[in-house]
Amino acid sequence: MKRLILLRGLPGAGKSTLAASLGGSIEADDFMVDKNGNYFFDPKKLPFAHKQCEEMTAYCMGREQELIIVSNTFTTEKEMRGYFLLAEKHNYEVSTVIVENRHNSSSIHDVPNFRIQKMKDRFDIKL
Repeated sequence: MKRLILLRGLPGAGKSTLAASLGGSIEADDFMVDKNGNYFFDPKKLPFAHKQCEEMTAYCMGREQELIIVSNTFTTEKEMRGYFLLAEKHNYEVSTVIVENRHNSSSIHDVPNFRIQKMKDRFDIKL
């Protein structure tokens, strides 16, 4: 069975660390790196970065990659909808995994606390 795993969580929760231990993932942060390899968050690039994540996921599905992991905040159902549609189209089983920040870490990308609070306030969980 082909599987898509969406890792969800607030900045600093450890999504990227978990994804790396599982073999790597597609992340919007990958598209915030300059040509010298330095990370620089630019909110204006977010729509492009998320579009690239979906396109890369579609590409991997087109190649019938058995396991695809996408690691982003995914605070709402709407943010995951495109991935659910892709999975249905390409016959992938989807799992969403919420990564909690139980280790009390801070974001390595210096996301301001007020932005993290806004994400926390809109975080949608479907049990």
